Amino acid sequence: MKNRKKTFTPIPPMAELPQAENIIPSDLLEQYLRGEYDLICVLGPTASGKTRYAVELARKFDTLLPSGRKAEIISADSRQVYRGMTIGTGKDLSEYGEIPYHLIDIVDAGEKYNIYEYQKDFGKAYGEITGRGNIPVLCGGSGLYIDAVTKGYSLPSVPPDPELREELEKETTETLIQRLASLKPLHNTTDYDTRQRLIRALEIAIYEAGHPVSHSSLMPQKTYFIGTLVSRDERNARIDRRLDARLEEGMIDEVRSLLDRGIPAEDLIYYGLEYKFVTLHLTGQITYTQMREQLAIAIHQFAKRQMTWFRGMERHGVKIHWTEV
Repeated sequence: MKNRKKTFTPIPPMAELPQAENIIPSDLLEQYLRGEYDLICVLGPTASGKTRYAVELARKFDTLLPSGRKAEIISADSRQVYRGMTIGTGKDLSEYGEIPYHLIDIVDAGEKYNIYEYQKDFGKAYGEITGRGNIPVLCGGSGLYIDAVTKGYSLPSVPPDPELREELEKETTETLIQRLASLKPLHNTTDYDTRQRLIRALEIAIYEAGHPVSHSSLMPQKTYFIGTLVSRDERNARIDRRLDARLEEGMIDEVRSLLDRGIPAEDLIYYGLEYKFVTLHLTGQITYTQMREQLAIAIHQFAKRQMTWFRGMERHGVKIHWTEV
């Protein structure tokens, strides 16, 4: 039998990291006070250090501002809005210290908070902060939420459509994804990581196709974007260390307590990542080892999708000032 020549599939090169900048807080604050910007946004993938950077930036602003004025942080995290979901979402509330924060712990776990509600809640917080003469700093990694409040448009409130949902339920998942892709760009799989999310996303996309968004003067019009930069290897190492730390801190007990409160397992699975895999473990569908391994991979993939989203923002004309933290 002839020896077969081994063939190797070439590994695609990693995407080149953006060029890092040195951001000078005093210069940025001066530009804001001159009216060149009306919002500062700190964004980045999970485990890139964006919360700590945003807090440090806010503290620096506080030392430069006149007495009585200060910076306040608005969260742009789609899961930190839920009360009782603290360890798994990495709220790290102690990091904020004396810096005021908003849109964290505002709805009960088990509810289905959405982007329309977030835009409305952001607008209220933003108006209150600027009304006090303070500096709003948006911080998070949920690309959809960031887009919703920095593009200056008002989202329509999309009511449930039972007849449409019944029609969509008859279609295969693949058909639904194709239909959704024909209506909006799919930057990542967040819209369809469960069939329930997929149908709701399609319901919203179909509604918006017939109801164009309107621009709002009440939302920020001139955002200065800062991206927290970290290499893929370092980011994944941080994710793994943080995951193990959260497991030691009691993340499994946190999810168990949510189940004990009567929140259905399918609702926790809906939230994805930590709540999905820990729930699958607690309901006996996967072992602890499988949970740990699958969850780490899922978070790595999620961080990659976040970065893809942000680079997509740049391709659509958004200037992000990347900085190493």
